[in-house]
Amino acid sequence: MKANIGIKQESISKVVDVLTKVLADEFVLYTKTKKAHWNVEGPDFYNKHLFFEQQYEALDEIVDAVAERIRTLGHYAPGTLKEYLALTHLTEESREKNDSTGYIKELLLDHESILIHLRENINNFAAELHDAGTSDYITGLLENHEKMAWMLRAHLK
Repeated sequence: MKANIGIKQESISKVVDVLTKVLADEFVLYTKTKKAHWNVEGPDFYNKHLFFEQQYEALDEIVDAVAERIRTLGHYAPGTLKEYLALTHLTEESREKNDSTGYIKELLLDHESILIHLRENINNFAAELHDAGTSDYITGLLENHEKMAWMLRAHLK
């Protein structure tokens, strides 16, 4: 059954198209953060192991919330690795060293990339597609990523 929420179906489809890409980005970032948690090595292992755990737990909640936003709008959320890799604009990484600084730099770049993508869509959701709810939701998501990026950036000073 289509969601009858005062937004044209064409607009909802455009919003969902963006949200499926956001979901893919979030899931890929979650996976990369979990990998950092599992594989980080060095004298700061324990500290960074716990830090990456906090970050991936926050991302897990974000992944779930984005998927639920898609469902709220009456569409199905993608849920396979194949779909996520086709939709994401992030890249999988390959590294020779498993040092915390390398992981932090890479994860920070991904958060910043997601921030830019989210910021590009906030006004479009509200003004062009008449979906103030998703615009507001994306603003909150943006704030979460800004904080996570700040935490990562603080480790590099």
